[in-house]
Amino acid sequence: MVLNKTSNYARIEKVIQFVQSHPKPQPSLEKIAAHVHLSSFHLQQVISEWAGVSLQRFMQFLTLEHTKTQLKKYKCNLHTMAYETGLYRLGQLHDLFINIEGMTPKEYKNSGEGLCFNYSFSESQFGNLLVASTYKGISHISFENNSAQGLDKLKATHKNAKYQNFQDDFQLSAIKIFKQDWSNLTEIKLHLKGTDFQLQVWNALLSIPLAQLASYGDVAHIINQPNASRAVGTAISRNPVAFLIPCHRVIQCTGRTGNYMWGATRKSIIIAWEASYLESNREDNVNLPQ
Repeated sequence: MVLNKTSNYARIEKVIQFVQSHPKPQPSLEKIAAHVHLSSFHLQQVISEWAGVSLQRFMQFLTLEHTKTQLKKYKCNLHTMAYETGLYRLGQLHDLFINIEGMTPKEYKNSGEGLCFNYSFSESQFGNLLVASTYKGISHISFENNSAQGLDKLKATHKNAKYQNFQDDFQLSAIKIFKQDWSNLTEIKLHLKGTDFQLQVWNALLSIPLAQLASYGDVAHIINQPNASRAVGTAISRNPVAFLIPCHRVIQCTGRTGNYMWGATRKSIIIAWEASYLESNREDNVNLPQ
């Protein structure tokens, strides 16, 4: 059954919402499939192709027990830096390939005056994307169900800038991360509007490896401000670059995933997808970042 990435994501989101709204007892595979207007066989096929694991295994990555385990694992790594041989290397995608540069004080103060933003729309395994860039690098990535509304929100963040619908090399490089083939990635430059504190927090997020989770308190410790958990949370909520700056990997200290700018369900699904991706590729290291 051939479906594009966005169609698959939309169906999977409906599946997760349906299952989470019927926790006891969980609905049967047949009922879940009927809810998204697929046969049981086709639903299993969609999940397997999209996540690389079965529906049952994918659902296990969505549980509170899984997030608690990952949170504890990262906390141990944070304090000891004793990563399992090879595992840390497999999760180094962001700190190897992404470099953040803040906008100049003038660009920040003048709401982008003198800047021209290229923007384009693309599909991803987590929904439709709006990607924007300046002459220095990527400045914005968001998941947008409504293209026009997404563009309006982008323009509101840099009111005095110019905009043109054009997909440049910066955007093409960034979109490769959503293609699941990370073997030929080059450095991705980000050009972001943010305070010094926000930039510091966003840089810290890049150190959280693929498929691992940290708490807001953990991030506060990374930036050597252990009492700044609340401020860290605010900075994370204003992250302008979805997925590449992995704010989805920061959850509550209880193990609950918490809020997300682009939807709590999407956050849970991304977390589960990363765990599925790492598990399905762990043995042969196919397409994992080096």
